[in-house]
Amino acid sequence: MPLRSNKLVEARLESLERGVIELTHDWKSRVAPPVTLSGGVKWGRLERMPSHAYGFESGYFSPTEGRVMFVCIPEDHPEVDLTTREIYLSGDFNGWSGCGQEAWHLEVMVLGGRRVLAWTGASGDCATESGWARFKFVTDEGYWLSVPMDAPNTDRDEGGNVNRRYDSKRTGRHMFQFELERPLDLSFLPEVRWQDGDGKQSTPLMPGAFFYRLGSDLPLGAMVRTDETAFRVFAPRAEGIDLCLCQDISQQNDPHHYAMARRSDAHGEAGIWEITLEQNLHGWFYWYQVSGRSGGCALFDPSQRVLDPYALASVHRNGPGIVLDRAWIGSGDLGFKTPAWHDLVIAEAHVRDLVAQAPVAMDEAERRGFTGLRRWVESDDFYLSRLGVNCVELQPVQEFDNVTTEEYHWGYMTSNYFSPESSYSLHPEQATGVKELQQLVAAFHKRGIAVILDVVYNHVGEPAHLMFLDKLYYFYQDPAGNLSNWSGCGNDYRADSAMARRLIIDSCRHFLEAYGVDGFRFDLADLIGREVLVDIEIALKRTKPDVILIAEPWSFRGHIAGELRDTGWASWNDGYRNFLREYVRGQGNRETFEYFLKGSPWHYAKWPAQTVNYVESHDDRSWIDVITENPNNDGHLTTANDRRRTHLMAAVLFSSIGIPMLSSGQDFLRSKHGINNTYQRGDINALDYRRIQRFPGTHCYFADWIAFRRSELGSLMRHFSRASDGFFEFYWAHDSLAGAVVYNADGSQGPIRLMLALNPTLHDVSIPIGAMAEGEWSQIADHEHFLHGAAARRGQRVEADLFVPALGLGLWQCLK
Repeated sequence: MPLRSNKLVEARLESLERGVIELTHDWKSRVAPPVTLSGGVKWGRLERMPSHAYGFESGYFSPTEGRVMFVCIPEDHPEVDLTTREIYLSGDFNGWSGCGQEAWHLEVMVLGGRRVLAWTGASGDCATESGWARFKFVTDEGYWLSVPMDAPNTDRDEGGNVNRRYDSKRTGRHMFQFELERPLDLSFLPEVRWQDGDGKQSTPLMPGAFFYRLGSDLPLGAMVRTDETAFRVFAPRAEGIDLCLCQDISQQNDPHHYAMARRSDAHGEAGIWEITLEQNLHGWFYWYQVSGRSGGCALFDPSQRVLDPYALASVHRNGPGIVLDRAWIGSGDLGFKTPAWHDLVIAEAHVRDLVAQAPVAMDEAERRGFTGLRRWVESDDFYLSRLGVNCVELQPVQEFDNVTTEEYHWGYMTSNYFSPESSYSLHPEQATGVKELQQLVAAFHKRGIAVILDVVYNHVGEPAHLMFLDKLYYFYQDPAGNLSNWSGCGNDYRADSAMARRLIIDSCRHFLEAYGVDGFRFDLADLIGREVLVDIEIALKRTKPDVILIAEPWSFRGHIAGELRDTGWASWNDGYRNFLREYVRGQGNRETFEYFLKGSPWHYAKWPAQTVNYVESHDDRSWIDVITENPNNDGHLTTANDRRRTHLMAAVLFSSIGIPMLSSGQDFLRSKHGINNTYQRGDINALDYRRIQRFPGTHCYFADWIAFRRSELGSLMRHFSRASDGFFEFYWAHDSLAGAVVYNADGSQGPIRLMLALNPTLHDVSIPIGAMAEGEWSQIADHEHFLHGAAARRGQRVEADLFVPALGLGLWQCLK
């Protein structure tokens, strides 16, 4: 085989002494390929790897000439018990129809000392004319096993599905393992060079999995004691780190410099740098300057100010950090009883959106942040209290990358995971945001409202301080240093690195303990991955057993909700959102309606509160702009049908099993004038509370539904565990999406039944409910209001053909 046809793909270290080299395709010569190392580093040994080692990573390999074995590793799929399932191979080569076909069934075997599931056949049967094919493993129930994030042969198809790729020219014989003459220092990694006459081709020798397991359990950040302050930071590939300190914010250009020392644990592999100064430095300002090699997968720059990732407060997105004594911080309001998940009614809200036009006297600085919002929360007229929700999900309040204090920002570009957002603070240089956020959370709690924080651990904002500590350790990238971008924000945080994972857990614990928050909603949680999310759940429940954990289960890479069914995470339900937007406009089908009303059972949510049902969130058009009859998706001047459809939506949302979530302002028909992405439009996003007066009936209608949902009678719509098979009974109008659902039809949860009838069409309908009409039904609500006093219609006989007007609804209760 000509040497030029075998170029380098990747070279990685498995430890500081040994590693693996991967070629573009199989190397058939008996002698080792012509590769050398730069910087005077020499091989101790270089030899071919066992082919099955590649199979463990890629899902296939060639055991002998002309044969291929596809390999499924059970531990790669903790979301499924593979010991109780039959597994099949499907791909381009069998039309993706291998499920249930004996010819494509995987058998249990031991390979390289590991128990695996494998299928073996002729290599010619598994490749297309191009020599490659996509494939995946599937269970006997039709569940497609996910492709591990670190698989070397991932392939995304035109539908966005992540598959594996089988390449008949890369079957395991393209992999070589090596040992070095002496261990490497992580601060210098040589290149691997292909010597074929021109000597121009090379690839960096990248650290492998061992590198991302490096870490420490030592306390990190600035640690104040009585008469000394210790600083500790993790930077495994740095050559040197200086601590920069100043007592006054005006002294930043002339700080004190102290060289930090690297701990010698395990040849320095722990990556911890530290220094202790004999002075209590509470209130001082600090940052790091990190030196090392730059280029490719390294971004060390000693001129760059690096904000300590464990800084407990920051003056700005650029820093400096503020040294704080944890005794001064104290603890948040820990006495509040967090509601059970199935009892939650959540309102998503933004600090400045809530307070910008709040009808409470305050100055401009207060109206920008925590203090102003606290004053609004404490007001007798506080909007969310009047609405009746018992949980607020605040958009990010961790330090993010707005340039000025005045700049409006959604907050999804995080700069520091421990610091409260400095622009929401009255005096950030004094770290007043710490006490202000504590007081805000306590104020919500006094109102009976739990606080969930929206947190962003899938990417970071600018400046990306963690990149200057170690770009490779903290971010996904290719060997050339090009950052992965499944977040759509320019960089993807490597949450499965040991200290990156610890940073998430430690910062969440900090907000639970220091601020008393009740839980978290994780942005783009697909990029964090199931394994890390499970670790986060375990760790946080040790701190707060009833912590609320919600995942936004998708990213541009994929959707993880199905993998979270066996965990303690709930997930935003985008399918529900799309369904209800269409249903109120008379579109969809009956099966979909039943599925989502029952709480997306099993396929999405294994337990009832695992689905967060919603139709609007911050990063999309407002509800009214999506469904309006007006042109250009501008629902500001709402039509009568828009309003009726909104009432239909409210009835379905609060009657569905799961956790209902509103976007603040939805109850008074908040419009963004059709604008889809308003992430820096404070003028558009600020809540115009005058619309409550413009649409008082709709606001009251939402409040009444929330009160009913949270009432004792509403418990028939709030489920801790799955209801019996006969709990729901559905009836449908002829050839229509109009229908009625009876709750507790089988009497399994007591003597009371509820019936909800809905008509999303533009025509009056009659719904045949037969014998269910027997008994004395009391109407609770219609499509305009809940019925109270003289308006209540109690003890009526409901007709067997239940009349529901166009875009109308009714809610009844009946004692058996």
